Amino acid sequence: SGASSGVEESIIGESAAMQEVFATIEKLRDTDANILILGENGTGKDVIARLLYRCSPRYGRPFVTIDLGSIPEQLFESELFGYEGGAFTGALSKGRPGYFEVANGGTLFLDEIGEMPMNVQMKLLRALQENEIMRLGSSQPRKIDVRVIAATNRDLKEMIDANEFRSDLYYRLNVVNLEIPPLRERKKDIIPLAQHFLNQFNAKFKTHKTLSPYSCKTLEEY
Repeated sequence: SGASSGVEESIIGESAAMQEVFATIEKLRDTDANILILGENGTGKDVIARLLYRCSPRYGRPFVTIDLGSIPEQLFESELFGYEGGAFTGALSKGRPGYFEVANGGTLFLDEIGEMPMNVQMKLLRALQENEIMRLGSSQPRKIDVRVIAATNRDLKEMIDANEFRSDLYYRLNVVNLEIPPLRERKKDIIPLAQHFLNQFNAKFKTHKTLSPYSCKTLEEY
């Protein structure tokens, strides 16, 4: 569905903390800046990324998500930047575009950016600086136009101090950052979320279950 008139209508969050996140997203409507989303596992960073996309000038163009935590280290470069035919054993004869090429003109969501190996971080930095990528096995750069939204549950500043993450890449990604608070810090959202999912299950299974006041109180105090 299209972007709503108010970003707060696209995701459940009645707490002050989430209203602050929505207000920041509203301010970013007309910008193409790279954005870094921070938050613990399960805070909905992927949902926020999709909301940022729906509220951006690039809405309607490609939105590509890649979970960097699920990619074997030896495949990072070919997955992100693609490869030419015969670039390595098992490569397709015609080659294959990487995620950057697939997302060209649109938005690339790099989830779990903290899992990216240092050698690939340098190539990502170059892609962001030069707006071009190089397929594995090629000597010909390809121009790209991609807005990057990155997310992590790790402390990138600690990783920089430990020489596990490049500081120049961090600042290139972190033009704007959004910190998504965990549910324990926004208890006002617990019951609206519970009701939302209950309504979904009622519709799916054709039931009419409700939450008792005691159940709501228990959930909020958990």
